[in-house]
Amino acid sequence: MKDLNKNDNGRGGYDLIVLGAGSAGFSAAITGADAGKRVALAGHGTIGGTCVNVGCVPSKAMIRAAEAVHGATAAKRFPGLSGQAHVDDWRTLVQSKDDLVATLRQKKYADLLPEYEGVDYIDAGAARLIEGGVTVGERTLKAPKIIVATGGRPVLPTIDGIEEIGALDSTSLLELEVLPKSLIFIGAGYIGAELAQMMSRMGVEITLVARSHLLPGAEPEVSEALAEAFVAEGITLLSGLSYDTVRRDDVGVTLRVIQDGKPVEVTADHLVSTAGRRANTEHMGLEEIGVETDACGSIVVGEDMQTSVPGIYAAGDVTDRDQFVYMAAYGAKLAAKNAVLGEDHRYDNAAMPWVVFSDPQVAGAGLSEAQARDAGFDVKTSIVPLDQVPRALAARDTRGLIKLVADRKSDRLLGGQIIAPEGSDTIQTLVMALKFGMTTKALGETIFPYLTTVEGLKLAAQTFDMDVAKLSCCAG
Repeated sequence: MKDLNKNDNGRGGYDLIVLGAGSAGFSAAITGADAGKRVALAGHGTIGGTCVNVGCVPSKAMIRAAEAVHGATAAKRFPGLSGQAHVDDWRTLVQSKDDLVATLRQKKYADLLPEYEGVDYIDAGAARLIEGGVTVGERTLKAPKIIVATGGRPVLPTIDGIEEIGALDSTSLLELEVLPKSLIFIGAGYIGAELAQMMSRMGVEITLVARSHLLPGAEPEVSEALAEAFVAEGITLLSGLSYDTVRRDDVGVTLRVIQDGKPVEVTADHLVSTAGRRANTEHMGLEEIGVETDACGSIVVGEDMQTSVPGIYAAGDVTDRDQFVYMAAYGAKLAAKNAVLGEDHRYDNAAMPWVVFSDPQVAGAGLSEAQARDAGFDVKTSIVPLDQVPRALAARDTRGLIKLVADRKSDRLLGGQIIAPEGSDTIQTLVMALKFGMTTKALGETIFPYLTTVEGLKLAAQTFDMDVAKLSCCAG
C-alpha cells in the first residue's frame, strides 16, 4: 500500500474523492486516475462491493450448479434418455462458491489497486461528508469533487413478527451450512425468482409469495409464462395477497397471509426475504450539507449524475437510478468524467438490457407495452411463442415467448422482452436494434443464423405483418 501522507503532501488534498469500493467506486476511481487526477478511494468493509461478494457472482455460480442438477432430470425431454442428479455435499458446494468469490475479489479488485498510481485506497472506517471533503475515521480528506458510491443492502418488509424470526436474505441464504428441507420466499422480483428456483432445483420445497404476481416489472405474458414454468417444476406460488404475521416455533417459520379475503398459512424451515433494498446513506452527513434523498434513502441525481449539491456526484445502488452492476459502473464513469474533466455526459438507459437468470431466462430492453402507451405512442405489438422458433423445437424446450413493441406510425422498435432458455444472450441483438433506431421491417429483413434463439427476434419482427406459422424453415 502506498504512503498516503506522501502522496497527498500531508494535507489530505485530492482532485477527487470516491466513497465506496465496489463496482461503481472502482469505475469512478479508475476513470479519474486515467485522466491523470489524484484520487482517494475510501472503502469500508470488504472490498469489491455487492456484486462480487454477495450478489451477481455467488448467486449465478449457485444457479449454474442448480442447472446442472436439473439438467440431468430434464434429459427426459428427449425420447430414449433419462438421468438423475442431486446435491451430495451442500457445504462443499457453498465453499466452492466462496472460493470463487475470494479469487475474483482479489483478482478484479484488490490486485488492481497497485496498477493505478493515482489512486490511494483508504479503509479507515465509515465516511462522512463535510464542507469541502469527507472524514474517514480520524482522517480528513479534501477535494473539490466527490462521488458517493456506497451501494445498498437488503431490507426486511414490514410484517408483524419478522424481526424476531431470524429471516434470511439473499446473502445469508447462500451461507447456510445445512441445506434446508423447505423455504418460504417473500418477494417475487428478479432476486426472489432466481434464488427460489435455484433452491428448488437443489431439492428444497419452495413456496414463493408475492403481493401482486411473479416478476411484476415484466410484461404480463412473460410473467405468466415464467409462473407456468415454476409451477411445472413443483414451486408453489401464492400471489395477489397481503402479509399478515410471521412467527417461529418448534415446527419452523409460519407466514400468515390474506388472500382473497381469507387467511392462508405456510410453514417452512426458514423464511427468505427478497422484498427490497435500501441505499447505504445513513450517518453520512448528507442532509447536513444539503444532498437530496428520496423516501428510500436513495440519493437523487440528475442526468449528469450530480446531486443537489454542486461538485458532489453519486452512482450505483446508492442512487435512484437502475440497480444493475453494469449501470452502476457506467453511471460512475460518467460521473467521474463530468466531475474531473468538466465534460457533460448524460445518463442514457433507453436501450439498457436487463436479465433475470431464471430458467427459462427473462430479458428485456427498451419500453414495455404499458410504458410505451404511457409515453404517448400509438403502440403495436407482436408475440411469437417459442413453439414457432426452430431452435426451441430442436432443443425440445418450447417454454417461453418473444414480445416486441413498436410505434405504429413510424414502425420504429420501442422495446421487447424475451423468455427463453437462452434469452440472456439473445437480448443484446435487440439492444443494438434499439440503439440504432431500427424498424420492425428492417429487423425482419435482417439475416439471422438458423437454429438459434436469436432468430426468434426476426420471426417476432415479421409477425407484425404475417403469420410466421405459415413459413417453412429458413424461408423468412
